[in-house]
Amino acid sequence: MTDASTQTTPLPGHAFIEAVLGMLVEDKDQLIVESKMDELGILITVKVSDRDMGKLIGKGGQTIKSLRTLLRVVGGTSNQRVNLKVLEP
Repeated sequence: MTDASTQTTPLPGHAFIEAVLGMLVEDKDQLIVESKMDELGILITVKVSDRDMGKLIGKGGQTIKSLRTLLRVVGGTSNQRVNLKVLEP
Protein backbone atom coordinates (compact mmCIF):
# COMPACT_ATOMS: atom_id res chain seq x y z
CA MET A 1 0.00 0.00 0.00
CA THR A 2 1.34 3.44 -0.96
CA ASP A 3 1.41 6.26 1.56
CA ALA A 4 -0.28 9.39 0.13
CA SER A 5 2.37 11.70 1.54
CA THR A 6 5.11 9.98 -0.46
CA GLN A 7 3.33 9.96 -3.81
CA THR A 8 5.18 11.70 -6.60
CA THR A 9 2.28 11.84 -9.06
CA PRO A 10 -0.14 14.72 -8.50
CA LEU A 11 -3.56 13.73 -7.28
CA PRO A 12 -6.52 14.31 -9.64
CA GLY A 13 -7.93 17.81 -9.33
CA HIS A 14 -4.93 19.38 -7.61
CA ALA A 15 -3.45 20.98 -10.73
CA PHE A 16 -6.92 22.06 -11.89
CA ILE A 17 -7.70 23.88 -8.63
CA GLU A 18 -4.24 25.48 -8.53
CA ALA A 19 -4.67 26.79 -12.07
CA VAL A 20 -8.20 28.11 -11.58
CA LEU A 21 -7.52 29.74 -8.23
CA GLY A 22 -4.23 31.13 -9.52
CA MET A 23 -6.25 33.13 -12.03
CA LEU A 24 -9.01 34.03 -9.58
CA VAL A 25 -7.14 35.37 -6.55
CA GLU A 26 -5.17 38.61 -6.27
CA ASP A 27 -2.82 37.53 -3.45
CA LYS A 28 -1.19 34.62 -5.25
CA ASP A 29 1.56 34.40 -2.63
CA GLN A 30 -1.05 33.57 0.04
CA LEU A 31 -2.72 30.84 -2.03
CA ILE A 32 -2.06 27.42 -0.53
CA VAL A 33 -3.41 24.26 -2.16
CA GLU A 34 -2.74 20.91 -0.48
CA SER A 35 -4.12 17.53 -1.40
CA LYS A 36 -4.07 14.17 0.32
CA MET A 37 -5.64 10.79 -0.24
CA ASP A 38 -7.42 8.83 2.47
CA GLU A 39 -10.04 6.10 2.72
CA LEU A 40 -12.80 8.54 1.65
CA GLY A 41 -11.01 9.70 -1.48
CA ILE A 42 -9.00 12.82 -2.27
CA LEU A 43 -9.24 15.90 -0.07
CA ILE A 44 -8.04 19.19 -1.55
CA THR A 45 -7.58 21.90 1.06
CA VAL A 46 -7.42 25.54 -0.03
CA LYS A 47 -6.38 28.63 1.92
CA VAL A 48 -6.58 32.15 0.50
CA SER A 49 -6.17 35.65 1.91
CA ASP A 50 -9.02 37.50 3.65
CA ARG A 51 -9.72 39.73 0.67
CA ASP A 52 -9.80 36.81 -1.79
CA MET A 53 -12.23 34.74 0.29
CA GLY A 54 -15.23 36.53 -1.24
CA LYS A 55 -14.02 35.75 -4.75
CA LEU A 56 -13.51 32.11 -3.87
CA ILE A 57 -16.96 31.70 -2.34
CA GLY A 58 -18.78 33.86 -4.89
CA LYS A 59 -22.21 35.43 -4.72
CA GLY A 60 -24.45 33.07 -2.80
CA GLY A 61 -21.71 30.42 -2.84
CA GLN A 62 -21.98 29.93 -6.60
CA THR A 63 -18.25 29.91 -7.34
CA ILE A 64 -17.28 27.35 -4.71
CA LYS A 65 -20.27 25.18 -5.62
CA SER A 66 -19.22 25.24 -9.27
CA LEU A 67 -15.63 24.31 -8.38
CA ARG A 68 -16.87 21.36 -6.31
CA THR A 69 -19.06 20.22 -9.20
CA LEU A 70 -16.13 20.37 -11.61
CA LEU A 71 -13.96 18.44 -9.16
CA ARG A 72 -16.61 15.71 -9.06
CA VAL A 73 -16.29 15.45 -12.84
CA VAL A 74 -12.48 15.33 -12.60
CA GLY A 75 -12.73 12.66 -9.93
CA GLY A 76 -15.24 10.68 -11.97
CA THR A 77 -12.81 10.36 -14.86
CA SER A 78 -10.29 8.74 -12.52
CA ASN A 79 -12.83 6.83 -10.40
CA GLN A 80 -11.93 8.89 -7.33
CA ARG A 81 -14.05 10.96 -4.99
CA VAL A 82 -12.59 14.48 -4.82
CA ASN A 83 -13.63 16.88 -2.04
CA LEU A 84 -12.74 20.56 -1.66
CA LYS A 85 -12.30 22.12 1.76
CA VAL A 86 -11.76 25.84 2.27
CA LEU A 87 -9.85 26.93 5.36
CA GLU A 88 -11.05 30.22 6.77
CA PRO A 89 -8.33 32.82 7.33
